[in-house]
Amino acid sequence: MLLHVTHSTRYDYTPPVETAQHLAHLKPMDTLSQRLVSHALTISPTPAQHSEAPDVYGNTRAFFALESTHEELIVTAESVVDTSPPVLSPDVDRELPWEEVRERFRYVKDSAFDAASDFVFPSRYVPRHDDFAAYARPSFAPGRPAFDVAMDLTLRMYRDFEYDSDSTEISTPAIEALAQRRGVCQDFAHIMIACLRTMGLPARYVSGYLLTQPPPGRPRLIGADASHAWVSVYLPGADGPGAWADFDPTNGRQPGEDYVTLAIGRDYSDVSPMRGVLHGGARHTLDVSVTVRPLEELREEAARIAQSQSQSQSQT
Repeated sequence: MLLHVTHSTRYDYTPPVETAQHLAHLKPMDTLSQRLVSHALTISPTPAQHSEAPDVYGNTRAFFALESTHEELIVTAESVVDTSPPVLSPDVDRELPWEEVRERFRYVKDSAFDAASDFVFPSRYVPRHDDFAAYARPSFAPGRPAFDVAMDLTLRMYRDFEYDSDSTEISTPAIEALAQRRGVCQDFAHIMIACLRTMGLPARYVSGYLLTQPPPGRPRLIGADASHAWVSVYLPGADGPGAWADFDPTNGRQPGEDYVTLAIGRDYSDVSPMRGVLHGGARHTLDVSVTVRPLEELREEAARIAQSQSQSQSQT
């Protein structure tokens, strides 16, 4: 699929901000199942400095600095991404028991380093807690393949948890969202990652977008979509390196060609779309809108608009 993504962020400040520095993760990655065709980042007011650089996980991180007083900040990222259905790498041993995966990531002196071990440890939004292990255990039957464990945990969370956008904030601890069995996609991703890591399996946070389909007969609403988050689990090979497989507990499935990967990290704190340090602007309001559309749909709409304008001009 060719997907066109528009991610718009607007801050209104009171009092005005005098100077600011921001970091943004808004550029989709190139992966085995997606290719970035184009990307443009528009910033208003125009920054005095603007640069891009990869972070430690291979995400593109934009930095920009504003050195003039401003009452609003508008950042719009437009991307076109060519996606295809993800295919599990042939390097993966799909039948490898989860206990063996866990043992491969136990510390052993002089053993070879595996980069996936970075994703076994607790992180800011993904702590260790016995409650995560208690929820996870029914999925971790003895000898069960790690892939099947992750899929079972995905489906259990889909059944057990309720999506409720008013129930949590990004600062809500994952253990609290687990207790109330409700939250949003970020909460579900953090909970699933905590469950997997607590049981010794490497798991990482994936931020991105999901193409949402409007109800039959209804138009797609511009700006009505939202950022999405899911989980990536490391599955080793029989005798060596393996690959990552993605799971979405919010929707009870594995991501397909209707997903766009934006960035990966230990948790949300590594990949937040926007963050900054401000001088001034003690209070602010934030408005975020996301639209994910098939590029062909956008082209057809542009053609209809052009035809309508041409007919109007010919009539005058």
